Amino acid sequence: MHKEEGECELKEEEAYIRAVDVDYSFHLAKRMEQYKCNEALGYRTAGSRAEWETGEMIRREMEAIGLERVRKDEITLDSWEFKQAILRFYDASGQLKECQLGAYQTDFHTNGFEEFTMVCGGKGTAADYEGADVSGKLVLAEINQREEWWINFPVYEAHIRGAAALIAVQGGGYGEVDDTALNAQDIGGPADAPAFSMSRADARALKESMAGTGEKKVWFCADSTVKKGAVSYNIVGEIPGRDRESMILLTAHYDSYFSGFQDDNAAVALMLGIGRALIQSGYRPEKTIVFCAMAAEEWGMADSKYDWSTGAWQQVSVVHPEWRGKVAADFNFELPAHAHGKKDAIRTVYEYADFLESLLEGTGVGKDVYPEGVAVLCPVETMSDDFSMAISGIPSMVNDFTSGQFMETHYHTQFDNDDYYDEAVYRFHHELYGCLVMAFDRAAVAPLNFERLFLALKGSLDLDYSEKTGAGGERLKELTEEAARLGKAVYEQVRRINEKCRNQEQPWKYREQYRELEAVLMQLFKMEQDSFVRLDWHDEVCFPQEAVRRNLKLVRTAVDCLENGHGRCALEAIYGIDNNRYAFQFDEEVFRHFTDYVMNQEAGRLQWGAGRIVHHENLFHLVQLLKGKLEEEDEDFTEELMILKRVEENQLACYLDDIEYMNHAIEKMIQKLKEITENESWKVTDCTE
Repeated sequence: MHKEEGECELKEEEAYIRAVDVDYSFHLAKRMEQYKCNEALGYRTAGSRAEWETGEMIRREMEAIGLERVRKDEITLDSWEFKQAILRFYDASGQLKECQLGAYQTDFHTNGFEEFTMVCGGKGTAADYEGADVSGKLVLAEINQREEWWINFPVYEAHIRGAAALIAVQGGGYGEVDDTALNAQDIGGPADAPAFSMSRADARALKESMAGTGEKKVWFCADSTVKKGAVSYNIVGEIPGRDRESMILLTAHYDSYFSGFQDDNAAVALMLGIGRALIQSGYRPEKTIVFCAMAAEEWGMADSKYDWSTGAWQQVSVVHPEWRGKVAADFNFELPAHAHGKKDAIRTVYEYADFLESLLEGTGVGKDVYPEGVAVLCPVETMSDDFSMAISGIPSMVNDFTSGQFMETHYHTQFDNDDYYDEAVYRFHHELYGCLVMAFDRAAVAPLNFERLFLALKGSLDLDYSEKTGAGGERLKELTEEAARLGKAVYEQVRRINEKCRNQEQPWKYREQYRELEAVLMQLFKMEQDSFVRLDWHDEVCFPQEAVRRNLKLVRTAVDCLENGHGRCALEAIYGIDNNRYAFQFDEEVFRHFTDYVMNQEAGRLQWGAGRIVHHENLFHLVQLLKGKLEEEDEDFTEELMILKRVEENQLACYLDDIEYMNHAIEKMIQKLKEITENESWKVTDCTE
């Protein structure tokens, strides 16, 4: 790099940092709290009036800070308006107690306060309903969504048994900050199976008032409305670059539960704070910098396993599919004004890990607020909008927000407020991500390195197992190694091009000759997202062969257990296969509903999850058979072994197909990477030309 060029970049960053105003961002985050669906609790939900009003405020704010081409992009979703849920009952001392309840995205209305019978439903499993009639009643159930099962399973179990609604109490996993905490999550189930949430403190008082009877007369007033086929809006503004065809995207969602200070008011305000500081510092970008406040991240699609990140998925898959190939990077923001630990992290796609590490290396960045520094983690996960961006073909990253205790304590409760605001952390994120935006903006070619992807893919392989099953593990190993080698060579080529362009007096004039190269790299990125990004039944990101290989090992364990007369051991192994853990606790209708709506639902309602789960093994009846044998102390497992042997054959066929599929996919990637390395017009021999 020329000395003058380095000094210029340093001056731009210094000017940007001087322009950062975290007080502006903090007060903007607080202003977002004024719009709410529920006057007592907050909530700014998908397609609601409160979400619309917040979007209008953000639109006006974008214009006020100087963004250009400010607009509202319409998206289609299912809307949810939650106005109130209030429960009254006489406590153990005879005093009338009134409780505010939280809610899930379901449809339920009363005509003022209506009388109901409340019954205790244990954990809401099928066994908890034995001998009980809950028709038309409210069911109180304790759940732990982090360690046991998601809210949709006990809710649907109550629904098919005729309950009026399920009232869920978080026994642990979420809302642990205080016994008065309410909790809210996406429902992942149908709108006509109503659900609400109650604090542990109120539930304890309610149970005490039941005095061992297990039921209680209560009065309930609720107004929760879900409408299918509604609309909302993503709010977009720009800082125009010299190159209008290339973009950098900044995103954060503006829907929320409760007041949503950290999640995600502070993130929207951070995004606009970065834009404001860039404009006030006089920075002139090479690429067009696009700011997008997205609706419906928390929820936006009824009766879908993938009911969150609706706004992001719609933005890049429906509204602006042409952004694919044009957006070099998406910076997504979540919960950015709280230190989630001593070490900060940027979670990114594999392909940007090396570039980010090179930017952070040796800088000591963040040591004043994060004594253990800043790590780079990959790949992106499904919890936030960056996943929708990545699989759509836009390389993405997010400030990592899942470490530490906040997710189990304050997340999605009324305690997510500015009491836990950390100004130093917030300032650091303004400074860090603004400087990273400028670094990506200066890159003539998107600095994508495919080497790490293929090294991760190689690491995910069980080569001995692959050879043992006849899947050709050695061939797959050779392919991943060749692809990694070529990926590294292409990245070195891109690095030299970027260095060469930065050394020119007017670097943007040299971008045009490498536009085609960037287009090919972005095509490669989309190809690997389509080819290698899959999900397991618990929404964990995995490579195509991983879920089936885990299943095969568990099936083999179960077979060995039964051959040795250990039925309980076999059940423990079966518990881990696909989603069969739910066959242990819930009725078959519940199990089938939440299986079929993944395998047999139209892609538009599956959104970003469509096609990401390829296989499923339904072991519901096997589980029931084995449980029955254990109860009867019957150790004849002949029938169960026959079932498992068929399952093993089926899973092995799936595994062989997955390996063969990956061989072909990697071969295509290798061919594309070779074309880049062999293209003479893209070779750079001297970075100082």
